[in-house]
Amino acid sequence: MDAASKLPVNIEDEMKRSYMDYAMSVIIGRALPDVRDGLKPAHRRVLYGMRLMGLASNRAYRKCAKVVGEVMGNYHPHGDQSIYDTLVRLSQSFNMRYPLVDGQGNFGSLDGDPPAAMRYTEARLQALAEDLMADLEKDTVDFVPNYDETTEEPTVLPAPIPNLLVNGSSGIAVGMATNVPPHNLGEVIDGVVYVIDEQQKARRLAVGEGALAEGERITTREDRLRQLFRIITGPDFPTGAIIVGRSGIVQAYRDGRGSITVRSRTDVEISKKSDKQSIVVTEIPYQVNKKRLIENIAELVREKTIEGISDLRDESDREGLRIVIELKRGEVPEVVLNNLYKHTQLQTSFGIIMLAIARGRPKVLNILEFIEEFIDFRREVVRRRIEFELRKAEARAHILEGLRIALDHLDQVIALIRAAKTTPEARDGLTSAFGLSVLQAQAILEMQLQRLTGLERQKVLDELAELMMLIERLRGILASESQLMQVVVDELKAIRAKFADPRRTEIVEAEGEFRVEDLIADEDVAITVTGTGYIKRTPITEYRSQRRGGRGRIGMRTREEDFVNHLFVASTHSYILIFSDRGRCYWLKVHEIPDVVAAGKGKAIANLVSMQPDEKIAALLSVRELETPDRYIVLCTRKGTVKKTELTAFSNPRAGGIIAIGVDEDDAVMGVQLSDGKSEIFIGTRDGMSIRFPEEDIRAMGRTAYGVRGISLREGDEVLGMEVLRPGGTILTVTENGYGKRTEVEEYRLQGRGGSGIINIQTAGRNGRVVGVSCVLEHEELMFITQQGMILRTQASGISLIGRATQGVRLIDMDEGDRAVSVARLEDQGSVDEPAAPGSDEPPAEPSEEPGSGQSEPN
Repeated sequence: MDAASKLPVNIEDEMKRSYMDYAMSVIIGRALPDVRDGLKPAHRRVLYGMRLMGLASNRAYRKCAKVVGEVMGNYHPHGDQSIYDTLVRLSQSFNMRYPLVDGQGNFGSLDGDPPAAMRYTEARLQALAEDLMADLEKDTVDFVPNYDETTEEPTVLPAPIPNLLVNGSSGIAVGMATNVPPHNLGEVIDGVVYVIDEQQKARRLAVGEGALAEGERITTREDRLRQLFRIITGPDFPTGAIIVGRSGIVQAYRDGRGSITVRSRTDVEISKKSDKQSIVVTEIPYQVNKKRLIENIAELVREKTIEGISDLRDESDREGLRIVIELKRGEVPEVVLNNLYKHTQLQTSFGIIMLAIARGRPKVLNILEFIEEFIDFRREVVRRRIEFELRKAEARAHILEGLRIALDHLDQVIALIRAAKTTPEARDGLTSAFGLSVLQAQAILEMQLQRLTGLERQKVLDELAELMMLIERLRGILASESQLMQVVVDELKAIRAKFADPRRTEIVEAEGEFRVEDLIADEDVAITVTGTGYIKRTPITEYRSQRRGGRGRIGMRTREEDFVNHLFVASTHSYILIFSDRGRCYWLKVHEIPDVVAAGKGKAIANLVSMQPDEKIAALLSVRELETPDRYIVLCTRKGTVKKTELTAFSNPRAGGIIAIGVDEDDAVMGVQLSDGKSEIFIGTRDGMSIRFPEEDIRAMGRTAYGVRGISLREGDEVLGMEVLRPGGTILTVTENGYGKRTEVEEYRLQGRGGSGIINIQTAGRNGRVVGVSCVLEHEELMFITQQGMILRTQASGISLIGRATQGVRLIDMDEGDRAVSVARLEDQGSVDEPAAPGSDEPPAEPSEEPGSGQSEPN
């Protein structure tokens, strides 16, 4: 270089320019993902290289060393270890929500163990990765020369899903970083389809293609953003766990930046041998190293930062993660767990930075912008693919049109070809004689003699007709924006049907620092109470469904002098309002009731609530939310008094209980129900009488009021059940000798409150007095319990639907001296296992007393 070509440059400007060039190279070409396919160049090259090697999901595995060599030699000359690390991450189910590589061998673990050397491991593509690269050969995306210009590589993959949201990504570039969490594929696709629908609705109105339907309106960007918060509920991590609170999710989705709290999923178990309690961790936050987590807990226990832990074990295996934290006797698990959340990675914060390469520049995007960028990209991909398919179809149709002309003038064509001295002469003759193109003439010359048969001629005509229909359809799609976007939507839905799965990460509301309910599984349980005040809960799955007339199974062991008198079904996340016979109300959480096996006795209710010595439980009511407006509690006493009070009046019970209804000395509360204030009330008596009247006949009263007359009773009779009727329900009546029936509600005429009522069931003879009435739906299941603790679970549809004043059929087979005492209903549980004798109202043949012969065992 001569002196004349040298120019002085300010070193500060040169350093600035060179550094910016380097920074942009790192940002665009290495560290940040593309918003379109969600991949960084290294990931894209690994997947593309494996595709060219033919490593499809239904083909044999190949050594990872072979894959790394191919990728390094053709696309990514940055060292084999970085390529292998990329390949490994793409296959790790604890890092990728939907892995794109199917690995065989040791690919690392949650403990931070490194993968085996690439010469030992094998890999192939997952089916989802194949779909990410579908239609690459159809000119859907741009290709650029590779690093040595010996071949080409795609600038982006024609991904049919927003992979960056689905699988997430993290990376640190120069002066910026990204940390996009993974999401549930089904939710993300639903969000994309929603945005497309709203865009198309606005476009149709703008171009005058149609008017809005009644009640429809054009949504603003803020409306769409709010609706996306409901559709895409939050990140869905491959390791599951629990996200606490929604405010961080909303902030990240709205602004592109936010922080969420992720908490481990835990259960509390009680050892059968030592009776000690243990905290069992089954899911940990995303990207937490399990081995380091356990070491950290052990260190904190040694330093006495966390107390109450006697042992710590890692019992994880191929079935899943399981960390057992054994507690010292007498320790409260919730207190220890709260300390673990404070001091260890059992609870972590995940910082969300939704930064990606959009239109060639790094940009922080909110959730709506992410989806809009993907929609624009996918629209272009589908348009280019259809244009490619149209060109191909038109080219083929052009050839077939020439063959058709040749077949229509077969003799002249043969004569012309035979007379020609050379191929070019024949080709020129065909073009001039029949107006064919050079391509058509060449196709005719290359046509085999077998194509001259009548059958082959018809095939040409059929194929041409099909191609013309295809060309017309493709042109229609390209000419219509709505048809083009419908193709995009249909392909999204097909991917959803193929790959979508349930959420793994649960989202719970953040209420204070810690909620015990977060540790309790939300499930239905059967709550049983004895006459002497013992209470327990048991999962209803312990009771297998049987036909009516079955023998049931032991539901609760009782003392000889004790008996079961209440059966109730509720969720573990509900509140139980306990109403005493003296009209007081007590408050209890279902999960605070001891969880005891089906045959267990339970715990004295006096240890759970502070009832008065002379009080007995009259009714149990399950309530999910106590502050619900326009909801009422309807109470009924044995002497026929009814009362209605707003539910909100019971939202703050005191430890010693509150007054729910005023009760006379010779009366007692016997039934409590929730209502909407506009239903109908049904009251049944022990001697088989009943009354049905509108709930509006009862005005709402304060808690201490006595109520009004609901039914006038005959001497010696008393109310045994009160129901708030439900649409489509039938009246189930059960008698003490195990008989009963279902009757249509319409057979009980609507009367005014306070009358004597009409006959519900015959109680004379075999039936005995009535012990339970309930409004049941056809699909619901029922649980009957006897005085000696036998429980039968059966379907309501299996009980005969017969007239009002009849005797009914046998419902439960009981031992001599036993009698039915209660019935509870539950919805959609289990299946029917025990057959009844066909066409008979009697139970099957008498089972023996040997275990397993007559009783229903737990599932």
